[in-house]
Amino acid sequence: MEEPATPVSNVSDTARWVAVYRAIESARADAVFDDPFADRLAGERGREIVATVPRMMRSGWWMVARTKTIDDILMDAIGAGCDRVLNLAAGLDTRPYRLPLSAEFSWVEADLPELIAEKEQLLAGESPRCRLTRHPVDLSDPVARDRFLDEALSGATKALVLTEGLLMYLDPSDVDDLSRALVRSEVAWWMLDLAGPGLKKWMNDNTGGLLRNAPFKFAPANGVGYFEQLGWRTREVESVFVVARRLRRLPWLLRLVAWLPQPDPHRPPADRPWSAVVRLTR
Repeated sequence: MEEPATPVSNVSDTARWVAVYRAIESARADAVFDDPFADRLAGERGREIVATVPRMMRSGWWMVARTKTIDDILMDAIGAGCDRVLNLAAGLDTRPYRLPLSAEFSWVEADLPELIAEKEQLLAGESPRCRLTRHPVDLSDPVARDRFLDEALSGATKALVLTEGLLMYLDPSDVDDLSRALVRSEVAWWMLDLAGPGLKKWMNDNTGGLLRNAPFKFAPANGVGYFEQLGWRTREVESVFVVARRLRRLPWLLRLVAWLPQPDPHRPPADRPWSAVVRLTR
C-alpha cells in the first residue's frame, strides 16, 4: 500500500516549519524576539506542516527557546570580537535583518541553490542590517563545501560558524567530516543545536510520519563528548527545556518537570527528549 503523503517532502521544508514558530512568537505582546519576515517566509507550506504536528508541539516552545538562545550567544560572540558569522544550511533564517548588527559586520549564508533563490525572491526589496552575502552550495559535497569555506573565511580572524537545524539530519560520518572541515585558524567558535537519543526516537516515532522524508539521524549517546573527542572544547550548553522555562514558554504540564535536575550533556537521556544549544571552541 502506498504511504500517505507528508507535507515535509525534504529537509528544506523544515525551514518553513521553523519560520511558522518565529511568526507565532513575533505576534505575541510579550515576544522575546521580533521577526517581521517569518510569516512571509513560512508561507502556506509551513502553515500546512504545523497543522499536522501533534497538538503539544504546535506552540513551538522549544523552537522559541532555541532561536532566542542562539540570538543571545551570537550577540555575545560579536561583543567578544567575532568578525564574521557563517550560517551553514541557513534556510529561511532572518537574523541579518533583525539583529542589532553594524552595517560593516560580515554575515555569510550557505544553502542549496533552490532555497537560496526562493529566499532572495521572498526578501526582495528588504535590506539587511549588515554586509550579507549568500552562497548557493551543496554542503554534502566535500569539495564544494571546502571551496566555499576557503572563500567565505578569507580575511576573517575570529569567525563563528552556525549550523542550526542541520546536524540532526546528517549521518554521523558526515558530522565527523564537517567537524574536521571546520578546524581552521579563522574559526573561533562553532554553534550548533544538539539532539539527544531520546529526542531522536520521539521525533521519528511520534510525529505521525511527519519526518518520514527527513528523519533525525544524528543524536550521539555521549552528547557533547562526541565533539570533544574530535578535539573541540565545550564553551557552553544551554538546555532548550531550561530556557523555555525561563522564558515562560513551557506548556503547563511540563513546568514542574523543568525544575528537576537536568541531564549531564555528556549523557543525554535515551528515554525522554532532550536538546540543547551548544557553543564549541578549539
